[in-house]
Amino acid sequence: MDGNPVKIAFVGKGGSGKTTLSSLLISHLAATGRPLLAVDADINQHLAVALGASDTEAASWPTLGDRLPLIKEYLRGDNPRIASAADMMKTTPPGAGSRLLGVASDNPVWAECVREVRGVRLAVTGPFADTDLGVACYHSKVGAVELMLNHLVDGPGEYVVVDMTAGADAFASGLFTRFDVTFLVCEPTVRSVGVYRQYRDHARDFGVQIAVIGNKVEDLDDLEFLRGEVGDALFGWVGRSAHVRAAERGEVRPIDRLEPENRDTLARMTELADGTPKDWVRFQRQAAEFHRRNALAWGNERAGADLTDQIDPDFVHGPLSLVD
Repeated sequence: MDGNPVKIAFVGKGGSGKTTLSSLLISHLAATGRPLLAVDADINQHLAVALGASDTEAASWPTLGDRLPLIKEYLRGDNPRIASAADMMKTTPPGAGSRLLGVASDNPVWAECVREVRGVRLAVTGPFADTDLGVACYHSKVGAVELMLNHLVDGPGEYVVVDMTAGADAFASGLFTRFDVTFLVCEPTVRSVGVYRQYRDHARDFGVQIAVIGNKVEDLDDLEFLRGEVGDALFGWVGRSAHVRAAERGEVRPIDRLEPENRDTLARMTELADGTPKDWVRFQRQAAEFHRRNALAWGNERAGADLTDQIDPDFVHGPLSLVD
């Protein structure tokens, strides 16, 4: 399979259309037969339906948040630096003895948490439930995604596409650094551009590659507004779409019925992803950095132990470290 291994995030202001754009790119990749794992990490949990599942089907699926104990126990493996699965944090990086996840591998985590919708393998974080009100935040659920991504090895030509939480919520941990390409969906509005600038500024010092995709672009004025506000970061745009409008009414059409100009944007996004080199050294270094921050900020006190000891300085992440 051609192309680099790629982890892709979709971010943006709430209501900007990032779930719609996520589902379009996922469908485009799936139609080409590329190995693919989609993840819904947005509090609204609409990706399954956007891909063609019914509300009933989507509501019945197991969630990463609910299966966190299983995920921790499996990923811990025989890592001697982790005393128990309960001591694992959302930021815990892999080390010698950890179990890693391959995109297309068979493992208990995928068997329990991944379901298929119209040929797309999808894992969902889970919604914010009534029992969470007043006692938990959504970051406790998204933590399952971060832990999974820390231990996930995508091989050449494999894709992981994550529909992220809205706005700058990803910056509550190191989750925003887990991706090779971040597509920021931006409407031609002042508020949406403001979210872009906030995301850009937070990510600036971490080597995060941000490509802005304009959405709901109706005319030349919209396009010129985006060009004037985000400059060279504007990578492409999606205009008015009967295909998208049909999906919003519950009719999910084959991706080859998407307007040619909009599908061209998806093709260019795929080319950008394919051409982005994987930096496993930085990936592991940043995992260790954010784990250390979280351990010192709150984890050590909660565990009654120094969780920075979970960092294995000699561990080398990447395909050679993948254990089937």
